[in-house]
Amino acid sequence: MSLLDEIYSPMDLRRLPEEQLGRLCSELREHIIEVVSQNGGHLASSLGAVELTVALHYVFQSPVDPIVWDVGHQSYAHKLLTGRRQRFATLRQHGGLSGFNRRDESEHDAFGVGHASTSISAALGLAEAKRLKGELGKVVAVIGDGGLTGGMAYEALNHAGSLERNLVVVLNDNGMSISPNVGAVSHWLSHHLSGPTFNMLRRRIKAVLAAHPRLGERTLHWMRRAVESAKVMFTPGILFEGLGFQYVGPVDGHDLSALLAILQNVRELDGPVLVHVRTRKGRGLPCAEAEPSRFHGVGPFDPRTGELLAAAGPAPSYTEIFSRALVEQARHDKRIVAVTAAMPDGTGMAAFARQFPDRFYDVGIAEEHAVTFAAGLASQGLRPVVAIYSTFLQRAYDQLVHDVCLQRLPVTFALDRAGIVGEDGPTHHGLFDLSYLASIPHLTVMAPADEAELVDMLHTALRLEGPAALRYPRGAALGVEPRRRPRRLEVGRGRLVHHPVDQPRLAIVTIGTMLRPALQAAEVLERRGLPVLVADARFRKPLDERLLLRLADGCGRLLTVEENTLEGGFGQAVAACLQRAGRSGVALRMLGVEDCFVEHGRPGQLRARLGLDAGGIVKAALELAGGRRAARGA
Repeated sequence: MSLLDEIYSPMDLRRLPEEQLGRLCSELREHIIEVVSQNGGHLASSLGAVELTVALHYVFQSPVDPIVWDVGHQSYAHKLLTGRRQRFATLRQHGGLSGFNRRDESEHDAFGVGHASTSISAALGLAEAKRLKGELGKVVAVIGDGGLTGGMAYEALNHAGSLERNLVVVLNDNGMSISPNVGAVSHWLSHHLSGPTFNMLRRRIKAVLAAHPRLGERTLHWMRRAVESAKVMFTPGILFEGLGFQYVGPVDGHDLSALLAILQNVRELDGPVLVHVRTRKGRGLPCAEAEPSRFHGVGPFDPRTGELLAAAGPAPSYTEIFSRALVEQARHDKRIVAVTAAMPDGTGMAAFARQFPDRFYDVGIAEEHAVTFAAGLASQGLRPVVAIYSTFLQRAYDQLVHDVCLQRLPVTFALDRAGIVGEDGPTHHGLFDLSYLASIPHLTVMAPADEAELVDMLHTALRLEGPAALRYPRGAALGVEPRRRPRRLEVGRGRLVHHPVDQPRLAIVTIGTMLRPALQAAEVLERRGLPVLVADARFRKPLDERLLLRLADGCGRLLTVEENTLEGGFGQAVAACLQRAGRSGVALRMLGVEDCFVEHGRPGQLRARLGLDAGGIVKAALELAGGRRAARGA
């Protein structure tokens, strides 16, 4: 009988004898591989954290001792051990389990996560809330070594060390190689300096010396200095000790006996403790161990061979098109440098790094630094291109405003994964960039309708005197061949793409990749007796007001379509333009995303539910042409 089948909560796990935990870890890995090979997901990190997850839930008592995970890439075993095994086959499917941790999914998900470097801040908040409410229990934060490249993690460590609360931070070091494994001496120190005998002795000495304040203070000071000196000599924990943490480790994250002994000792310690655990990404699946980056976030695959099951599309992806175009631009302009935040492969920057290694910078999970670093480069005459996912650029909004746009510095932002991204869900959809970017003065904001426009827009951005941003989606492009020589677009000018034979009764104005479904909708509408114009706005900022007013005057009805939130989006900008120009009689309908977070699911499925496909555009156009002023975005 499977051990996993008998576990419905961490309480069931803690009833198992310790000698059966290794078998349970094997079953967890098998189940994770089975489901992710069918649904896709974040595989390598979760496989590497199986023993750590089992040990944490065996020693600590979630939810009384809440565990906060950083990002959630490593938490699939956590989901399986906390009552979600029977639904695990729905992972990342619409209406099924999220690929990340969510408070509304389980009481064991102490804090929702989607972006890196947040766990220590959140866990410290939970620990302080426990103190203020008089509640018992420890709080555990699990952060990957990649998460420690983000400045927010160090801000939290610094604050936690000064507060001296009962917080356990587990550093899951699975590839950054923060320090070498120093062997038997470190192993001895980790066990004995965290063990009950040593810490009981320390508490007793402190109590005795407290009766003699002047002598006690000096003695405690030198005791502390002696312990810290010993640990610095033999362990890599000087940084964390300096921030006020008791450092324990490194410990082999796949040695269950060692993990359990360390965590049981740590559970009894007072104050902030950092446990340094070394794990191997992809553990238990040879192809994932050999290529952990490839199996970080993966689609459906054959677990026997590691081969992806999805057939390659007929056209390259937008990311690949951007990558080629940037390399070509850099060949002709030595001022061009590239910056990314821990995503050289995901953003297509890896090719640039190979071609121009001295002009490429991966700053780690540090989006704020990436933007201001690029601003510094631009201030000295260089032309930095910051390639980053739309959802992650949100983290650097202040830097966009103050460090780039206020100073009118020529930084180009290439926003990958704009719009609906699919199974990663609400933390990763890029549905706000047209709104938050357009609110900043001096910033030119573009959205290509296809790969040819993407190449032209990159070429244009690199020739502007101020900052610019272009946003494009995840996945395969449309098969539109870019020009051999890209052209510089006139800033703030859209284009009329489709004009019917008969007098148009309505104009559809799109931005970005909504052009293709709008053209498909136009064919359907014309067969149904409703001739329409279709225009591609190209620019969210500045708007082509001349084109918009011409369409409004000629048709009297405008339908705007955007894969972005309606709040502050393209449609509302068009409405403001019409109002300023006194076109109050123009009927306007806006299609986009309502004021909500969009759940996870297949991109096509989500667009259909949001009315952002050809069928949704046809429906909205018929309602608008029929005079029914339906609710915005319905």
